[in-house]
Amino acid sequence: MCGIATLFSYGGARPDTAKALARACDRMEARGPDGSGVWTTHGGAVGLGHRRLAIIELGPGGAQPMALDDLPLAVAFNGEIYNHVELRRGLEAQGHRFRSSSDTEVLLRLYAEHGPCFAERLRGMFAFALWDGRADGLLLGRDPYGIKPLYVADDGRTFRATSQVQALLAMGGVDMAPEPAGHAGFFLWGSVPEPFTLYRGVRAFPPGHTQWIGPDGPQPPRAFTTVTGLLRQAEAEATAPTDPDEAVREALLDTVRAHLVADVEVGVFLSAGRDSTTLAALATEAGGRLRSVTLGFDEYAGTAEDEVPLAEAAARHYGTDHRTVRVGRAEFAGLADGFFEAMDQPTLDGLNTYLVSRAAAESGLKVVLSGLGGDELFGGYPSFAEVPRLARAVGRLPGHRAVGRGLRAAAAPVLRRVTSPKAAGLIEYGGTVAGAYLLRRALFMPYELGSVLDPDLARAGLEVLDPLGMLGEMSEGLASDRLRVTALESAQYMRSQLLRDSDWASMAHSLELRVPFVDAELLRRVAPLVAACPDRVTKATLARAARPPLPTAIADRPKTGFTTPVRDWLAQTMDAAPAGRGLRGWAQVVYHRMTSPP
Repeated sequence: MCGIATLFSYGGARPDTAKALARACDRMEARGPDGSGVWTTHGGAVGLGHRRLAIIELGPGGAQPMALDDLPLAVAFNGEIYNHVELRRGLEAQGHRFRSSSDTEVLLRLYAEHGPCFAERLRGMFAFALWDGRADGLLLGRDPYGIKPLYVADDGRTFRATSQVQALLAMGGVDMAPEPAGHAGFFLWGSVPEPFTLYRGVRAFPPGHTQWIGPDGPQPPRAFTTVTGLLRQAEAEATAPTDPDEAVREALLDTVRAHLVADVEVGVFLSAGRDSTTLAALATEAGGRLRSVTLGFDEYAGTAEDEVPLAEAAARHYGTDHRTVRVGRAEFAGLADGFFEAMDQPTLDGLNTYLVSRAAAESGLKVVLSGLGGDELFGGYPSFAEVPRLARAVGRLPGHRAVGRGLRAAAAPVLRRVTSPKAAGLIEYGGTVAGAYLLRRALFMPYELGSVLDPDLARAGLEVLDPLGMLGEMSEGLASDRLRVTALESAQYMRSQLLRDSDWASMAHSLELRVPFVDAELLRRVAPLVAACPDRVTKATLARAARPPLPTAIADRPKTGFTTPVRDWLAQTMDAAPAGRGLRGWAQVVYHRMTSPP
């Protein structure tokens, strides 16, 4: 995992390209402390920059930007290609010769062989910028789930892209005017929804797409593999196996084995939950003894909220080399500024990942596995039952949108005093899966945004966001309630919050975080089973994949989520009382901190 930057001045040569790329790379130093490089050509009209965290091919053979000796191809690449060994064998059989064992060189040779469609052959998490001197063009690409970040800016003459928003701004020449959809989107969801950012000139690159930028400028992005597309395919190919448990277990072992590919030691984040414990069991089975790390809080010691005793019991059960790190309020006070400095875009999450990543890095790990994604694939969130149920109930009411809008206007002032403000929008929004999901996941409902943002900014942002239209597009063409919610949780909540926060919070400590349950190949294998027999492919199925079985105390433990006192610590440290407590108050604290001048 690394940080990348690229600049293509398709309007003509630029003398400052190398300096602009160097500034971007300097801003991403934590993403790649093992090396840095800049490559330019065409009189500075084209440039690539890279920060390296060495994971595969630790020597100079893996340094980037990488250019081939025999072809005018060069690339800056962030992430890992887990099937690079298999791809290399196929390419060697076709006559290609390699000078390193790097997956980056495999990426270049695969492009040389297959052209832009090569991306569909990659299994991994990735974002890349590849220069093809034969066609005088730049190809960008991002993995299907959007595990690896990629942000782009185009001013009509120069195309720029980096792994972080702040690195893109450091390059200069980017329109930094406020993007209303990004500001409104943060208060709507608790994170800035892709493709928006807080800046008008910066967009997130679409996952599962490639884009060609030639001498005449950018062409429209082209999809190669998307989550929604894979789910549609799963419905068309729904198959009920004789033994779903065994089929799921084989698919899980396959993805875990793939995610253990590295030339450095791989560890695992271990909590008291079923997902991380199952992942530890599978990783131990697939790769032998590994190291595990658990985060605990001094305030929770000896209470029911303390996950440490169960996590340590799981570590003993599976024989991991375990380390528990506890954090108290006094210690955290010195970390708050660093936390916000690392946060690339405002978000309500990322605190626990930031702290446990710090502990893992201090123990000497460069790569860890996380159980993120298990709920999205195996239906673990309450939304999987609540969203379809609400949509069916409210959807039976004739004219529910119009009726609900009138009821909200009349009842909101009263309901606000006795229950959640969301209740006022129950009839207006609850009659469709998209609207019910918005009710379930939104931090503030659309009709509330004018109370926390400038009303004109909120209105303009909502007009661009079109949240119901956006959610409808994410689940378009899916008939299964289970897969529709999987699409929404994966393409909205997981992509724009969980995956993004896991990336910046781990990379702040130069730690690569891998997510075996967020894998397109795993989705290809498991989603058809879900489509055929959803009641037989659940979180319990995931837990039963562990060998030996999960400890009873963990297997029978209800889903609780990871609780942390850190938001309260930060709110108290930053004197957040005027904004109020809870997630809504915390959102205002974060927004103020992230949008205030330094």
